[in-house]
Amino acid sequence: PWQPIEAQYRATRAVLEVLRDWKHPVTITTRGALIERDIDLLAEMAAENLCDVGISVTTLDADLARAMEPRAPAPKRRLAILRRLSEVGIPTRLMMGPIIPGLTDHEIEALLTAGREAGARSAWWALLRLPLEVSPLFRDWLEQHRPNHAGKVMKLIREMRGGADYDGQFHERFRGRGAYAEMLAMRVKKTRARLGYAETHLDLDCGKFRKPPRAGDQLSLF
Repeated sequence: PWQPIEAQYRATRAVLEVLRDWKHPVTITTRGALIERDIDLLAEMAAENLCDVGISVTTLDADLARAMEPRAPAPKRRLAILRRLSEVGIPTRLMMGPIIPGLTDHEIEALLTAGREAGARSAWWALLRLPLEVSPLFRDWLEQHRPNHAGKVMKLIREMRGGADYDGQFHERFRGRGAYAEMLAMRVKKTRARLGYAETHLDLDCGKFRKPPRAGDQLSLF
């Protein structure tokens, strides 16, 4: 059943409190602003290398973002979230995706720059994926919101998917293949290096986890 957003927030915070209490590491990926309400918990966990947060930013174009993700925070707001988390010591990742060839791929360098300026430690990216019924929905969206780009976008996607709208092979589903896919990967790699992003994502500490005692366990006496 549908729950008010406040009830959902309380449930999420309760889960984070359990993870904190028992030293269980957690990685969060979001584009929403509610994560700011848990900064106190996340900062406490980050001090013990028990959490990191990825913020998804698909484009810096506010109008395009509104058309693609009408219920999500604007790009500037997401970068502000990234900055606020970073400023209190929470390790952050820029989640750059999906990259849409022919529509948002020209923003790769600008997105990585904005993320780094906001304090992102690392950056991840993925190519647009169009499995099953997602493909016709996306094509309809293109024709409605960006008709002048539709032909080019689908042509490039199919070039990177072996002629199809989608290829579900592991790794290739995120990166694609062929000359254009290799060019995108190279641009990301070189820009990340130039801006000083970490080469690998943060390894959280899995050694501090303590198993919560069951009712009746001897440990519960302590």
